[in-house]
Amino acid sequence: MNNLIEKKYWIWFSLIPNLGSIKKQELLKIYKNPERIFYLKENELLKVKGIGENIVKSILDKNIRNNIYKHIDYMSKNNIDIISIIDKEYPNKLKQIYDFPISLYIKGNKECLNNKSIAIVGCRDCTGYGKSASKYFAYNLAKEKITIISGLAKGVDSYAHIGAICAQDANSDCGKTIAVVGNGLDIIYPKENEIIANQIIKTGGAIITEYSLGTKPERMNFPARNRIISGMSNGVLVVEAKEKSGTLITADFALEQGRDVFVVPGNINSVYSVGTNELIKQGAKLVTNYQEILYK
Repeated sequence: MNNLIEKKYWIWFSLIPNLGSIKKQELLKIYKNPERIFYLKENELLKVKGIGENIVKSILDKNIRNNIYKHIDYMSKNNIDIISIIDKEYPNKLKQIYDFPISLYIKGNKECLNNKSIAIVGCRDCTGYGKSASKYFAYNLAKEKITIISGLAKGVDSYAHIGAICAQDANSDCGKTIAVVGNGLDIIYPKENEIIANQIIKTGGAIITEYSLGTKPERMNFPARNRIISGMSNGVLVVEAKEKSGTLITADFALEQGRDVFVVPGNINSVYSVGTNELIKQGAKLVTNYQEILYK
């Protein structure tokens, strides 16, 4: 509890609506920490470029300020922590991206956030081929002590986490798995992945999000979540993707962030392979076994 009370201003900073990561970065450049921002007056805030009246109202909102200790109490009872950009556990690779999150809520093992890692992403309604490929790559890469990052969604994400968990069951000295979610950590989404979420924590992995408690898994949250999945990773492996897919957003983020993009080739007659095969045409690296991904 004391640790969280010391972080109360970072928790407050994460609760402010309509204040994106770029504006938060600008405020921190000027004021260095959220505690100083907390005590600013309206006239001082209005002087900051890009901070208008609506955002100022949110920053000064008394209801948000009065709720800080409710969040701290819930976090303390449910083993949830918050890591800010000033903490040593904050993922170093994530700091390299343009719109890095100022803080991350985390449940589980902080120590795995800076490990060598591969993101595995793909269709929610994937085929049997996609399921087996996800599990195969995750299992074998984890055995090589590479951490597997995915989004805890149905389909490819689930089987990527399961593959890494199975590697842990076979040998605990393996890479962990990290789930990056698009909602608050008081919610498991989708609900049927609660068992996987518990296993991620049990086997030394972590579940993380930039979203505060109470944030529902709204559709608009997931593209923003995807930049974290790719940003934390050394590279991204795409298993299956339709022609228009959120998976391709993650691949685009990876390219913008200078990450490697690997693709499992798919059946040319399958709608679930149109996006992946197009990525290969555009220059992504085709891989058919896990050794082709290993980072030396």
